[in-house]
Amino acid sequence: MTSVDKPTTTNDQQQQDRDAKAVTEAALFEAFGGVRGMVETVLPGLLFVTIFTINKDLHIAAIAALAVSLTLVAVRLLRKDTVKHAFSGVFGVAFGVVFAMMTGNAKDFYLPGMLYTLGLALAYIITTIAGVPLIGLILGPVFKENLSWRTRNPGRKKAYAKASWAWGLILLAKCAILFPLYWWADTTQFGWVLVALKIPPFLLAVYLTWLFLAKAPPPIDVFAEMEAEELAEKERKAAARQREA
Repeated sequence: MTSVDKPTTTNDQQQQDRDAKAVTEAALFEAFGGVRGMVETVLPGLLFVTIFTINKDLHIAAIAALAVSLTLVAVRLLRKDTVKHAFSGVFGVAFGVVFAMMTGNAKDFYLPGMLYTLGLALAYIITTIAGVPLIGLILGPVFKENLSWRTRNPGRKKAYAKASWAWGLILLAKCAILFPLYWWADTTQFGWVLVALKIPPFLLAVYLTWLFLAKAPPPIDVFAEMEAEELAEKERKAAARQREA
């Protein structure tokens, strides 16, 4: 290799690294909803605690939170956007409203979401121990690799395991803060702490996922492989027909 070749090779590698990071960033943005998804996650709870702080009326606060969730879904439907993040928000708010109305305790508005967070944390950890890290199951279809990382891409499987551990431990740490507060803090204090903890742990987990995957081997595009196999099969059949003719 000449001295002229080295900078070109280095530049090519740097460009490939930048491309890999950009693809990973775009995939994470799609999978987790981006800025809009975060707004849809935070807004109902923020509205609930704001209204309850002002007038201490559980019914008005709950109805307002549910109404804004339904509005967010309606906006996505009108714009023909994906509604999975908005719908998950509606279900979470609806369960919270039901719990709070049944018990008459405004703090119970947040209980379903807390239980979901705890269950999700355990799911990340258990699936990683079982050798099928949850973050890989979530992101595999986004990267068009499906489950190929399990047997054909060990470096990527390792990155998914690290990311799943990060998600699980971060969510467990969040639960370790929230559950004690649920028992001894008043509703207003608890609500504001919960809203404050919505985004930072999520961003930290997404950042660590991006960091691990950006350094991992590239995904194996199984869809492209299937298309190539179908094309090759058509070519073989065409060649066979020509030989028969």
